[in-house]
Amino acid sequence: MFHHVKELQFNARVSKPDVRFAKLLLEQFGGPNGELKAAMQYFVQAFGCRKAYPDKYDMLMDIATEEFSHLEIVGATIQMLLTGVNGELKNAADESDLTKMLDGQAAKENYIHDAMVNPHFFIVSGGTPTLTDSVGNPWSASYIMGMGDLTADLRLNIGAETSAKMVYENLMKFTDDVYVKESLRFLMTREVAHFQMFQAALDTIKPNFPPGILESDPKYSNKYFNMSNGEDVKGPWNEGESPLMGEEWQYIENPIQHVRDTNGLLDEEAEGTERTEKSVQTANKKLSEERKEKVDKATAPSNGVMSWSVYEDSEKSREEKESFVSK
Repeated sequence: MFHHVKELQFNARVSKPDVRFAKLLLEQFGGPNGELKAAMQYFVQAFGCRKAYPDKYDMLMDIATEEFSHLEIVGATIQMLLTGVNGELKNAADESDLTKMLDGQAAKENYIHDAMVNPHFFIVSGGTPTLTDSVGNPWSASYIMGMGDLTADLRLNIGAETSAKMVYENLMKFTDDVYVKESLRFLMTREVAHFQMFQAALDTIKPNFPPGILESDPKYSNKYFNMSNGEDVKGPWNEGESPLMGEEWQYIENPIQHVRDTNGLLDEEAEGTERTEKSVQTANKKLSEERKEKVDKATAPSNGVMSWSVYEDSEKSREEKESFVSK
């Protein structure tokens, strides 16, 4: 259930119209890293964990709903930046004058050029925000990422918040409007907050690495192949212990010769790890059973009926009625 409150979450303001920046800001309205993408991604992901992980469902729906409110802030800002455009476009007379609003003939020519680059924004939409990116590519559901596994989805969301944060950071370089920057800074900061929420939620799921259910093959999980010529570079990604599995990195100096010596890696042996094929299969079976039991138990029908929600007032009334009848 959604309830729209007419006031914005953050009081967006602008000091003056700016058609060019309005066009850039479309990136966060209908672009691949924008607010609608985030809202829909978290909204869709939430369905899969409604029963098995109700706390994560609540978080995903809360953040998705906040992202819709951010979409409203972006849309409102774009509309304010277009102040004057909508009215001028409604003036169909030949003497319609965009030059005053756009500060001269050169600006008007630039406006016309922008309209040709992204015609929907200025011509088809009539001067209102459109669900496109800054160059007119329409929003697409292909932006949405979800694997149906909560540990994978939360990592995807961490990446989404990172990308959105960077877009806001870059947008702030292209406006001198202190009020617009104020809104952009708020939106950028909320991306950082959401990043931390998703990370905290991921940390409550044990185990959460590797994503999914199946363990990795110990013969290949800690091998680093030196795939470039020149000076070898070492770091925690190819020497010492691997950060999440605690295995010893095995540096393959000459990958070509190593592949030949191991019959195309078919004869590769596990080194630098305590994991074995037997332990991997045992872990696979154990986690598979645990996750299956959790989902099956959470989604089992009650008295032959599957219900998405429990309405507390209705349940209370029914219990009171049954209690009264029994008396």
